[in-house]
Amino acid sequence: MATIMIVTMIGLLLLGFPMMIPLTVAAIIGFYMTFNGFGQMGTMIQQMMGGIRPTALIAVPMFILAADIMTRGQSAQRLINMVMAFIGHIKGGLAVSTAASCTLFGAVSGSTQATVVAIGSPLRPRMLKAGYKDPFSLALIINASDIAFLIPPSIGMIIYGVISGTSIRELFIAGIGPGILILFLFSLYCIAYAYINKVPTEPKATWGERGQSIVQALWPLGFPVLIVGGIYGGIFSPTEAAAACVLYALILEFGVFRSLNTRDIYKIAKSTGLITAVVFILVAVGTGFSWIISFARIPQTMLEAIGIMDMGPNGVLITIAIAFFIACMFVDPIVVILVLTPIFAPAIQASGLDPVLVGVMITLQVAIGSATPPFGCDIFTAIAVFKRPYWEVIKGTPPFVFLLLLSAGLLVVFPQIALFLPELAFR
Repeated sequence: MATIMIVTMIGLLLLGFPMMIPLTVAAIIGFYMTFNGFGQMGTMIQQMMGGIRPTALIAVPMFILAADIMTRGQSAQRLINMVMAFIGHIKGGLAVSTAASCTLFGAVSGSTQATVVAIGSPLRPRMLKAGYKDPFSLALIINASDIAFLIPPSIGMIIYGVISGTSIRELFIAGIGPGILILFLFSLYCIAYAYINKVPTEPKATWGERGQSIVQALWPLGFPVLIVGGIYGGIFSPTEAAAACVLYALILEFGVFRSLNTRDIYKIAKSTGLITAVVFILVAVGTGFSWIISFARIPQTMLEAIGIMDMGPNGVLITIAIAFFIACMFVDPIVVILVLTPIFAPAIQASGLDPVLVGVMITLQVAIGSATPPFGCDIFTAIAVFKRPYWEVIKGTPPFVFLLLLSAGLLVVFPQIALFLPELAFR
């Protein structure tokens, strides 16, 4: 049965169907083979509806809406200007500023694809003009945008938290350390690249210009303070923080900056509704798929075959990292989290691994896979946004993928990179 389901999914993907179709068809085939017909199909529907019932999922459309408002407004540009004012003049400063801006906007939006659009669109032309090669620029934007998966708010962490029953607020805080680590490694590589390729530096901003940039960026910087501070301080739950984030974005872009008007509301609502519909369909179908393969004991059989139940905690964590990394090279990240998390749940529980650490590792691997050939979703976002050929977009990715994998290795060896802040805040 597992073979037929996998072959069906791969075949439909190769034929160009969106991910929800292969996943649905495979789940229906698995249900038919398990129950010898469709007589109990109501059970499958109940499982699918149960997948989108948790109240924590309300945060997903809220963060998508907030990201859409900010992407169309001035928040991204103000963050870019502030970062450039302070580090744009150092060797490789423009590239480092791009990585830092992606990190900051990730802390504002929680969406990798929104970050690619909001930060990549204004900074890629500047990088090309400054002497950076396009494959490097594209790879930097794609991979630095994936830090948004780790820095709160993270839609991937919300999905994992709902599926695994792990505290979302602990996951949010735990992603900060690895996110900063990745930014540091990317910055070192950007500086080295600039020296090797003799990229000229940008003009140095005056202290007056720096002060002005800080003043202009104070309002957008309120987003991470609102989200992290509100959750850490016990003022908001993650869901309430998402709603507050939307309200803050509306006040900022419509009232303070006046960058948007009432005519933009329809476009924003339509875009958010379409993305949310896709996400929730994937969550529902993914839940049904996970239920049917668990009912058929496919995960248990697979785990027993590779002997994961006899591995130590580090062995289980490395196996999880490899599985999620490979899967996200081919399949949408949300689907991978939905399908693989229940499969590894018994091994995680048996090994005694901290579910927060596992969640951060899974989110990191999802981020890496999202920017890794052949089918990383952020690659195709960049192709659509920048209108560049596939091979040019992926040409510069290997060094960044290596640095991301290095970060994953450091997380295995030094788990406190992720666990220090949750232990300080909540335990």
